[in-house]
Parts: sequence; structure tokens; C-alpha cells
Amino acid sequence: LMLADLESLEKRYANVEKRAKGGDKEMQTTLRLINLALEQLRAGKPARLAEVSKEDEKAWHMLQLLTSLPALYVSNVDEGSADKGNELSDLVAKRAAADNAKSVVISAKIDSELAVLDAEEQAEFLESLGLEEPGLNRLIREAYALLGLQSYFTVGPKEARAWTIHIGDTAPQAAGVIHTDFEKGFIRAETIAFDDYVAFKGEAKAREAGKLRAEGKAYVVKDGDVMNFLFN
Repeated sequence: LMLADLESLEKRYANVEKRAKGGDKEMQTTLRLINLALEQLRAGKPARLAEVSKEDEKAWHMLQLLTSLPALYVSNVDEGSADKGNELSDLVAKRAAADNAKSVVISAKIDSELAVLDAEEQAEFLESLGLEEPGLNRLIREAYALLGLQSYFTVGPKEARAWTIHIGDTAPQAAGVIHTDFEKGFIRAETIAFDDYVAFKGEAKAREAGKLRAEGKAYVVKDGDVMNFLFN
């Protein structure tokens, strides 16, 4: 990936440099950032290690460098190491940290066995291994966090569904993921926190306990919110 980034930058360097010398301020910024990226790449380091100011973030992303993207290192370990990892996964974690990346430990063997079990059997199997959750759950959670994503839920008589949104999205933006009409005609969102929904075993008892809230357009959706949108 670093070689691909190097090739990409070197191909466009002459043209950007020419325009920058001609007084193009945008290209002057681009040239400065290209040089910053080349410094990292030629040293054998990913572009994500470069220190980029907030003012330059947009121009930096326009370079479309593969090694500037967030990265997640995944260590597949034996069953006995699924909880805390082992010496090899520790080395991977250190390498990830050096590359300004995240790391997670899973056991594909355990997860493959869990996949064919029902919920009760899964819980018993995990308990026998001293694990609180499947490795796949940790992997998904870390990947979502890395990409700045989260989920909210809609629950109906026939199905419950999770919807993926960006962290910081407002209620109308979250509604728009279902359908653009929901966002355009948004009135309010009936909202129950995930923990409350589980504790009271559904909407009816959560509503009785006063845990259902009416949230407006400015509400920033929380991870796991259970929502019902009203719109016109």
C-alpha cells in the first residue's frame, strides 16, 4: 500500500509543483502536503503517521492515500488465548500502535463454533471458556469506532432492525437513513435508551416507567437508541 501511495504521489508531483510555482494557492497547499506524505512513505511509514492540522484535513483527504486511512490489525489466536491474546498478538498490538492503528484479538475457531449454536448454547459455551462475548462482537465494535459509526434500532411487530449512522448524527439525519422523506418531514423521535429497553423488556413497560422520550430535531442520537420516527 505504501508503494502504491508513493507511485500515486510521484506521478502527480511535477504537475502540482508547476501549478504551485505559478501562484495557485490551492496547489501550494497540496504540494506541501504531498511532500509531508512523501517524507513518511520514503521512511517506510504509513501516511497516517503524518501530523496534519485541522485546516489541512480536507486537502489531505483529497490526496486519497491508502495508508492515510484508519487501520485495524486483527490477531486470530488459539482458543486458550481468546480472552487476552498471546505473545504473538502482543507483537501485533505493538506494531499497530507504532502505525497509529488499532488492534483486536479474536479466535476464528471459537466464533465458527458459536455460529451453529442457539443463543442459550452460545452463552453456556462462552461461559465455559471464560469469555463474556464472541470475538466477532469486539471486531465489529472496534471497526465501528474506527470509522466513527454507531447503530440505532427500530422495533416493530414483525422485526427489529439496526441502522448504521455516523457518531454525532441528529435524529432527522438518522431518520433519513431509513428514507429521505423521514428526514424532510421529521416531527419528533420517540426514543428509549437501549439499557432501558432491555431492563423493561420492551417499549410498553419502558413507556409506563417514563423512559420513553420525545426528542426533536437537535437531538444527537446515542449508540443503541431504540427509535420511532413521527413525520409528515
